[in-house]
Amino acid sequence: MEDILKKVWNHEISIEEAMKELKYYPFKEIANAKIDFYRNIYKKIPEAIYGRGKSIEEVKAIAEEMAKWQKVFITRVERSVYENIGIKGARYYEEAQMIVIGERKRINDGYIAIVTAGSSDRRVAEEAAITAYELGNDIKRIYDVGAAGVHRLLAHREEIENANVIIAVAGMDGILPTVVSNFVSSPVIAVPTSIGYGTGLHGLVALATMLNSCSPGIVVVNIDNGFGAGVAAHLINSKK
Repeated sequence: MEDILKKVWNHEISIEEAMKELKYYPFKEIANAKIDFYRNIYKKIPEAIYGRGKSIEEVKAIAEEMAKWQKVFITRVERSVYENIGIKGARYYEEAQMIVIGERKRINDGYIAIVTAGSSDRRVAEEAAITAYELGNDIKRIYDVGAAGVHRLLAHREEIENANVIIAVAGMDGILPTVVSNFVSSPVIAVPTSIGYGTGLHGLVALATMLNSCSPGIVVVNIDNGFGAGVAAHLINSKK
């Protein structure tokens, strides 16, 4: 709504055009989706487009409408979607499988540390990292420092301790967030991944480990939910 009013003030759109747009608040239906414009007002976080399962045409139609008024995050998409939507200013992050449209505005001098147990956890970690970064946070990546070689983690102890928030990403046994939480005073957001062997049950074991952690100060998101972790970390860091 603020953006619409600014466009009227700057004579970019007429009052009639503004009223037409405001008529659709709090949502607008585009390509079988109901776009929640109010979310960006009361949460300061735009609604994300979950790309998996949507056609390129659907993604393009929704993204074009959202990009008129707010920043856009499109998650879980292949490069082919990016190459075919043709929206000005869109950028694609390969490892995160994410398209972002809109300006990045840095929020403060603090940073978020993204820590992974293994190199195979990178895709989920990158989804979290890019989400946090594009929301204006500084980030530090510390990858492949799992509990099987805890000396690798301790080599980065100072960087981790100085972070305002830590996102700890792990599959397999999922023990990394507990280990990290033991030597920091900042909140730890635990992200279980579906990486692992048969009895890992596609991330359920890592999830259960994190939920049952004995170390206070850990919160847990769903399996492979890097985007949710990035948003949560941003909301914490933006209050610092």
